[in-house]
Amino acid sequence: MALASIDRSPPPFFRVGFAPLTKLIFFSALSVLLMFGDKQLQYTQPLRAGLSTLILPVQWLVLQPGHAASAIGDYFQSLDQAQKNLQAVQVKALNQSLRAQQVEQLLIENQSLRQLAGLQSTVATPSQVAEVLFDVPDPYNQRIVINKGQSKDVVLGSPVMDIGGVVGQVTRVYPLTAEVTLLTDRDQSIPVLNSRTGARNITSGDIVAGVPVIELKFVPASADVKEGDLLTTSGIDGVYPAGLQVARISHIERRVDISFARIHATPLADMKGRHVLVLKPTGTQNNSKGKTP
Repeated sequence: MALASIDRSPPPFFRVGFAPLTKLIFFSALSVLLMFGDKQLQYTQPLRAGLSTLILPVQWLVLQPGHAASAIGDYFQSLDQAQKNLQAVQVKALNQSLRAQQVEQLLIENQSLRQLAGLQSTVATPSQVAEVLFDVPDPYNQRIVINKGQSKDVVLGSPVMDIGGVVGQVTRVYPLTAEVTLLTDRDQSIPVLNSRTGARNITSGDIVAGVPVIELKFVPASADVKEGDLLTTSGIDGVYPAGLQVARISHIERRVDISFARIHATPLADMKGRHVLVLKPTGTQNNSKGKTP
C-alpha cells in the first residue's frame, strides 16, 4: 500500500470543535431564548399537556404505595380509637349500672326504714332501729350481728323484729354490737299463740329440705291446727310483747302411731333483711316501772 493513500486525519475522538466557553455561551443564550419564547408565546403548552397525560398513569402507580401505607395507618389508628371509645363506653355503662343499682338499693332501704319507723310508732314497747352488719359464719347456728350494743342500751334477751314479724332474740351483747339468734335456730324457743284457736305452744328452729323453718313442739295429734293458722307471741315469757306475728302453719303431719303431730311453720320475718327493730324485753320494762325514784 502506498503511503500517500493512508488517511492522516485525526480520529473523531481527538477532533476539537468549538471551545467549551463558546458552547456554554451558545446554549445559555438558547435556553434563555427558549424560556422567554415559552413564557410569551406558550408554544410548548400542547407538548407539556400531552406529556402530562402520558405520564399520569405512571404518577398514579408511583403514588399508590404511599396511599396504601397512609390508608393502613389511618385504619389502625381509627381501630385503636374505636377500641378506646368502646372501653370508655363500657366503663361508663358499668358505672351507670352500679349507680342505678345503688339508687335502687337506697330506695329499698329507705322504704324499709320508713316501714320500720311506722311500726316503731305503733309498738308500745320502747324500741330502736338497728342495721344488720353480717351473718355469723357458723354452719351450726343461725345468727346475725347488728350495729347496736351496750352503748345504745341493748340488753340480753331483747326481742328483734322487722315489718314482717319476729326475727329472733339478742343472745350476746358487746359495747358497740350485739348478736341476734334467729328464731329458726335449733336452740331458740318462743312461746306462741294460735290466733285462730287461742292455743299456746312452744316453737323451736328446724331445717326442712334445706329451708329454715320453726316447729311446734308437743302438739297432740288430735289438736285443732290447720295450715295457714297465724302464730303470734303469747307474751307469757316476759320477753316478747304479746301479739307480735311469728309464722304461719305450712305443714302438718299426723300419724296414728305417734301421739304428737309434727307441725312446721314458715317465719313471716325477712331473715335476710338489712334493718331490724330491737325491742326492750317486757320483763325489763316491768322492773323499771316497779322501781321508785
